[in-house]
Formats: sequence, C-alpha cells, structure tokens
Amino acid sequence: MDSMRIIDEAALEGLLEVPALIEALRAMFRDGCAMPTRHHHYVATPEGGEGTLLLMPAWQEGRYLGVKIVTVFGDNPGKGLPSVLGQYFLLDANTGAPLALLDGPCLTRRRTAAASALAAGYLARDGARRLLMVGAGSLAPHLIEAHAAVRPIDEVRLWSRTAAHAEALAAELNRPGLGVRPTRDLAADANWAEVICCATLATEPLILGDWLSPGAHLDLVGAFRPDMREADDAALRRARLFVDTRAGALKEAGDIVQAIAGGAITEADIAADLHELAGGAHPGRRDDNEITLFKSVGAALEDLAAARLAYEGATAGAVKS
Repeated sequence: MDSMRIIDEAALEGLLEVPALIEALRAMFRDGCAMPTRHHHYVATPEGGEGTLLLMPAWQEGRYLGVKIVTVFGDNPGKGLPSVLGQYFLLDANTGAPLALLDGPCLTRRRTAAASALAAGYLARDGARRLLMVGAGSLAPHLIEAHAAVRPIDEVRLWSRTAAHAEALAAELNRPGLGVRPTRDLAADANWAEVICCATLATEPLILGDWLSPGAHLDLVGAFRPDMREADDAALRRARLFVDTRAGALKEAGDIVQAIAGGAITEADIAADLHELAGGAHPGRRDDNEITLFKSVGAALEDLAAARLAYEGATAGAVKS
C-alpha cells in the first residue's frame, strides 16, 4: 500500500486554484454525496474549561471518503495557539485505505471562497465590477480573489471594525487591475457596490436592506451560528434568497434562522440551494435589477470536493515528475 500523502498549506495553495476548485464544487453539488450530520463532542480541559471536537464526514461510494476533524479551544490564544485547529483525512472509499492528510484551515478557506464564487456565477450581474468586502480576516483575501475570478471585479472597498486591519490588508492586496482601498462608510459603500461580501463574527446586522442598490448581490459568509447575524430583516425581505444547503441554512445560519423566527421570511422564500443551481433546476438571477442574497454555512461535501481535487493534483504531479 502506498504511503499516505501529507499536503500542507503551501502545497494546497497551489493545488486549489480558484477556477478548478469552483468546477469541482459545481460537480459535487450537482452530483451529491453522502453527508451525515456533523458530530459535536465536548472535551474538558485541565484548566476547567471546555473544548469542542467537530467531525464532518462525507463520501462518494466507490470513490473517496473523507472527514474533517476540527477542534475549537477558546483558551488557546493564551497558550500561543489558534483557537481553531483542524486537518482533513482522505481515504479510499473502496478499501478504507488512507490516502492523504491535508491542512484543514487552508482547505476550509479555499473551498468557502470558491463556494461563494460558484453562487455568484449564478446570482451576481454579469458585468459586476464593484465589490465591498466587509471583514478583513483570513477569509477576506480568498473571497476577493474568488469573486474576481467569476466577475470582472476591478474595484474593491474593504471595511473592518478595526480600521488598521482594513488599511493593512488593502495595502497588501492592491495591485494594477484590482484597486483595493480601505473604507469607513458602510452605508455609502453598500449603496455603491454591485457585490457585497461579508465574512465577520457579527452578532448584530452590519448591512441594512435600505442601503442596497437594485441589482446588488449580497454574499453572507459569516453568521455560521443561529445567534450571529450580518444583514437585517429588510435585506432578506428585499432579496431573492439562495443558500448552500437548505438543511444547514435552516439550522445554523443566523441570518436565515432569525429572519424566519421574526416572521420577516418563511422557508418558502428560499428560492434554491447550490444543488438546484448547479443541476440547472433553478436559473439563478432573473434580471439586472433583482437583488440576490446567498447565505452559506459550509458543507462537508465542499471539503470532500476540495480534498479530492488537491489529492488528484498532487498525485498527477508526482507521476509527471
């Protein structure tokens, strides 16, 4: 049996190029796979705290089997470690033989951004050039890159609660053909933007529906818990709603869960998920004036699609060399 591959962050960056990853996700959402509910386990720590172990499995019969293993230990920063750590374990679904261990955070960042870009390919206006990026964390550069891969984005305004973070990241990302500058005026820039992407840990809405221009596309990536939120009820009422998976959005997406609980929308207002978009069951955007909203919380099938792409790319590279 061949030895298991170790695919680190540096290797993954090269193996998960955005256009190929978008197509891998499109195929996986279209074709589907087995995807049990993620497992949550709580682990006591010697200091009296508690950590969380998350297990996210998915498989395609006769092909690949994988599980993402994530730990969340809130006391880690005091020990010089990130709060969230993880790895992805890829196996042969025919035999159960281990194939590869992949860097979990990098895999997650790349597939999350590619899922947003996949949705934007159906939902953002064809000629959209102006992007507002809300949040300057580790996902922001990947989201900007991914959106620019599917639409002719050439102007980006970047907002963060901490102005210095926005300024530093804008300076890092600004380049010819893609102007990136920091901003402090969310209301004006949300009105200016053709695509608005939010990746924050907000628990109160940052984007208000009254700010949105006709034809805008709103991509909500944060608010991955029911108690979190990035857009208000007015935004959800004004927009045609799309999600990555209905099961995940209706259980975990704070923007969706809270708006339903408050009576602003109903489950029936979700027009389609990525399976329906990728399979052609729903056409996506209807006209240039429609406001669209995509809410993602992540799905194990995205991890499997990314891991498969990276593994096959690494294997092909090894054979060629």
